[in-house]
Amino acid sequence: MNDILKALAGGLAGACVVTAVHETVRRLNPDAPRMDVLGMRSISKLMHKADLTPPQDKEKLHTWALVGDVVSNSLYYSMAGTGKSAWWRGAVLGAAAGAGAVLLPGPLGLGEEPSNKTTETQALAIGYYLLGGLVAAAVGFALRDDEDE
Repeated sequence: MNDILKALAGGLAGACVVTAVHETVRRLNPDAPRMDVLGMRSISKLMHKADLTPPQDKEKLHTWALVGDVVSNSLYYSMAGTGKSAWWRGAVLGAAAGAGAVLLPGPLGLGEEPSNKTTETQALAIGYYLLGGLVAAAVGFALRDDEDE
């Protein structure tokens, strides 16, 4: 398996973990980040700018947001790559994504509450994305070639 496919596998693993954690914790904790809400708002906003009508069915829009999250996060986390250096790249990418999840929604016009409701909400958002980066790194490290050691 070449390095690009290995990195993509790591990215997909990280993205799936982030999405699974988001979807699980939001059902259990009222202060959990609602990145799904930000995703739905993003899709609606982009579709309106393109003179398209976003899905009116909230379940369909939610599904689109989750798929978009997995695809975009997979590509993002794949930058962790493979080998020993995947660990620091995954950690940096995860921390940066977490910081972006907390700092960017307001300035982007998506609202602040979904990722900034409380200090716990902010910490969880950063933690989720850091976890995703570390999972991507772990898979990239596990799939490394012997010469990457």
